[in-house]
Amino acid sequence: MSKREFQTEVSQLLQLIIHSLYSHPEIFLRELVSNSSDALDKLRHLTLTEDAYKALPFNPRIDLELDEEKKTLTISDTGIGMNEEDLTSNLGTIARSGTKNFLSQLSGDAKKDSNLIGQFGVGFYSVFMVADKVEVVSRKAGEEQAWRWVSDGKSGFDIEPAERSVAGTTVVIHFNEEGNQYANSWRLQEIVKKYSNHIAFPIFLTYDKSEWNEAEKKSDKVRTTEQVNAASALWRRPKSELTDEDYKELYKSVSGGWDDPLFWFHTKAEGSLEYTTLFYIPAKAPLDLYHAEYKVGVKLYVKRVFIMDDAKELLPQYLRFVRGIIDSEDLPLNVSREILQQNKVLTSIRTASVKKILSELKNVAANQPEKYLEFIAEYNRPLKEGIYGDFANREALMDLVRFKSTKVEGLTSLADVKSRMKEDQKSIYYITGGAESLLRTSPLLEIYKKKDVEVLILDDDFDEVIFSGVEKYGEIDLKAVNKSSTSEDLKSEEEPGKAEDLKPLLEMLKKTLGDRVKDVRASVRLADSPSCIVSDEEEPSLKMQQMMRAMGQKDIPALKPTLEINPDHEIVKKLLARSDDAVAQDAAWLLFDQALLMEGVAIPDPAAFVQRLNRVLNLSV
Repeated sequence: MSKREFQTEVSQLLQLIIHSLYSHPEIFLRELVSNSSDALDKLRHLTLTEDAYKALPFNPRIDLELDEEKKTLTISDTGIGMNEEDLTSNLGTIARSGTKNFLSQLSGDAKKDSNLIGQFGVGFYSVFMVADKVEVVSRKAGEEQAWRWVSDGKSGFDIEPAERSVAGTTVVIHFNEEGNQYANSWRLQEIVKKYSNHIAFPIFLTYDKSEWNEAEKKSDKVRTTEQVNAASALWRRPKSELTDEDYKELYKSVSGGWDDPLFWFHTKAEGSLEYTTLFYIPAKAPLDLYHAEYKVGVKLYVKRVFIMDDAKELLPQYLRFVRGIIDSEDLPLNVSREILQQNKVLTSIRTASVKKILSELKNVAANQPEKYLEFIAEYNRPLKEGIYGDFANREALMDLVRFKSTKVEGLTSLADVKSRMKEDQKSIYYITGGAESLLRTSPLLEIYKKKDVEVLILDDDFDEVIFSGVEKYGEIDLKAVNKSSTSEDLKSEEEPGKAEDLKPLLEMLKKTLGDRVKDVRASVRLADSPSCIVSDEEEPSLKMQQMMRAMGQKDIPALKPTLEINPDHEIVKKLLARSDDAVAQDAAWLLFDQALLMEGVAIPDPAAFVQRLNRVLNLSV
């Protein structure tokens, strides 16, 4: 017998599971049945597609055997099985990188962390919530040798050679005090129906059934085996036959959670291509939504045969939060990941699926606005990613995303913004470049507030990147208020005269600031502030340049902003009356530095700023 230690992450996870106030210990059975189902799926696929496995017998089933006296439950399957190496890597280490990410989320508060476990799912290790000892006997398909894995979930695990007549895996659970409640046939049947009813393979329960003996007038225990799940591909049944509870049951099996989905879309396509899709929107965003190695939530089937659940080609990345199933009649059973990337059938299914999902989301937005706001609270950001990356569906996505605005509380759509446009308004305006509080107080908004024109507040970090490439909503221009060209919409007949009067001051400011600015000019967008900075149309703002450098893009050229000053501001008028002296030069730099601060951009030389500020204060006190 070989004694092994758990990987560090496994030990952490087990300690947390065993000692936390876990509110759903019944989840252990769902996890183990799901593992058995996955093992059967893998072997069925191999027997259909790989010559080396076609001769192997395949009689798919999952068996639960309860011994109420000994307080044990045995779960067996006839799936792919595991050898010694598989047992070590699958049951002794964290195989999924997501589990490491999960561990990083933990707070140390057992009660809070137990809820987080429930959102994440903990696979095989959940069995140690209800067991003080677990034995696993497994034989890999195509191999003769079986292996036994034994652990108490604390000190590590033992592995030794064993015997098993056919390929597959047997898990023997020795219930602890917490788990004794599951040494009950009625309870086990309820859990299977709740979580695993629509697993595609039959699940049998063997237990001691009480039957009335009429002759002896007493109840006898009779060893009985019964199928306890429906074992049907629910998604292939007509929608008219299915209830909301049916859909919710399948979602919990597919997603590995126990919360209900927000909503779902079930479609059967017939014609040149035949396929079925059932897509769910989780009520809460998956924990790995923004991880580079996110776990795909859509499973691919061909003619009800499971093919894979980790193919990122099934849906575009911005829809990675979608859970569900694609079942095709037209893909080959031996389709590989390489073929998937270039397969015309899958491309057609993917294109149609994306359009269907976006169309259904539009229906929810129109008919269930409160439900749609729940969706937006979780998934507005991924939809914005789609605007940047999915040109074919950009218009649909533009209708689906929601924005903060200077006009309304909460969020608004572009369609509603369009309906509120003034008669003489030429464009829809937006501001990017920092936190919402900073954007709402930006000098760049002053003229829009004065003219009662709505401006969208885009405060997500990547909004400037996304919307810099979006020029129109329908036929209406979209314009950033921090771009120099936007001021053309705001000009009045008085502006040329004001700019001419300001010419000496503009020349002095430009001379003083030198190569720190591209230009200095009179502003038509300021009402209360003396100055602001803007960028040219094709250039990122100073805030965006700062962010790009922080992300490691060191080769970004130092782009110069344009300084705009307000001809009607008292400070500007007083400066115009002064000669080009030291005070005027200090004021020039302060106008520039305060404009940088209002944009959320760090001042390059804080010491020089403070010295200038003190000199000006000294004159005014």
